[in-house]
Amino acid sequence: MATGLHVELVAVRHGITAWNLERRYQGQRDIPLLFPDAEEGLLTLRKALMDERFDAIYASDLGRCQQTLAWSQAAKPGIPVYAEPRLRELDFGEYEGKVYDELKELPHYRAWIDSAGELQIPGGESSGQLRERLDAWLDDVAAHTQQHGYQKVLVVTHGGVIRELRRRFETLDFWEGIVHQAQGRRWQLAYQAGEDGKGEWQCNYSSAVLVQVSATL
Repeated sequence: MATGLHVELVAVRHGITAWNLERRYQGQRDIPLLFPDAEEGLLTLRKALMDERFDAIYASDLGRCQQTLAWSQAAKPGIPVYAEPRLRELDFGEYEGKVYDELKELPHYRAWIDSAGELQIPGGESSGQLRERLDAWLDDVAAHTQQHGYQKVLVVTHGGVIRELRRRFETLDFWEGIVHQAQGRRWQLAYQAGEDGKGEWQCNYSSAVLVQVSATL
């Protein structure tokens, strides 16, 4: 893989779902957006992206991200759109569909919280396993960027994915990387070869995509 690649990566989280409002772990359950609650955030996101031109779009194949992409109107004619399973949320396994009060007394859940997500969830993933699939996806972004000359890429994904990307590019800890629904982060990235000969994305700059005063957790 050649070095000297540069790309602006814009990652946004899907809009509000019923499980977001109920504070349920969604994981890889295919929960749709909740209307009319999601509409305000989606329209604000559309406005924020209105004047941006993307060379490619990658979106989680789960419905709430595909709906968010459609509402954003960012997928213009001629722009390749990749439905990407590797951009799915962390697999929460046995925790999916449950809220904190249903889990807080379980020893394995308390251990998972104490590990900042590094332990594997029963029936699900660990943060390390999520990072592995994101690493593989980022390698493909580098290959596509080299092949097609991408300069700006939109990613429509989930809160846990953006959290891990922020940990990687902004060196935040697990609890600092939260991004609310229909909001996101922007990174200026450069692809450089490491000492082992493998390439690695390095972040030169990061910023918020937009700020909503009335964001819902």
